[in-house]
Amino acid sequence: MCRHELLVVATLASLFAAQTALADGPGGPARGLKTAPVFSYLSEKRRTAAPFAHVMFCARNLNECMARDGASQILLDPAADKQLRAVNASVNGSIRPLNESPEEGDVWQVNVKAGDCEDFALTKRDRLIAMGWSVKALRIAVAKTATGKGHAVLVVKTDQGDLVLDNRTNAIKGWRDTDLRWLMIQSGDDPRIWFEL
Repeated sequence: MCRHELLVVATLASLFAAQTALADGPGGPARGLKTAPVFSYLSEKRRTAAPFAHVMFCARNLNECMARDGASQILLDPAADKQLRAVNASVNGSIRPLNESPEEGDVWQVNVKAGDCEDFALTKRDRLIAMGWSVKALRIAVAKTATGKGHAVLVVKTDQGDLVLDNRTNAIKGWRDTDLRWLMIQSGDDPRIWFEL
């Protein structure tokens, strides 16, 4: 390489190093694309009809379905993470799984001793709200399991992505890390409004 080319390469290298240094923010050096964490959120599509059982639940429990102010996303610091894990495990352990009979139809309830998936999800939502969590970040979602069975879970919107609280496991997972095929979700702004996924 000639002297002129070495000078150009050295100049470009020093400019690149200077730009990288300028990319440092209050949290420290910027991470490369390969090491940056990827946070994923469910993408709402068009508005859809709410599940009929949810409409009936709201008619019986007006306070559970009111739109409220608050943050649309939770900062998942260690204290919030601990609360989330405790509520998920506590509710999973305190409600006896019980499928409704076809004669009764699908009835959504909160704070029950025995119930099915949506009863677990509603109870988790209710307990987190009682602890001061924002209603806007706590949404019920309806999906299908890997075996094709209808299922409901609580989805918590955090600064680390949408996290799923499922009565089938105490592990809290990102929405993409579940075996669920997503169908619909509540609006964060108004719990009576639902969107396709």
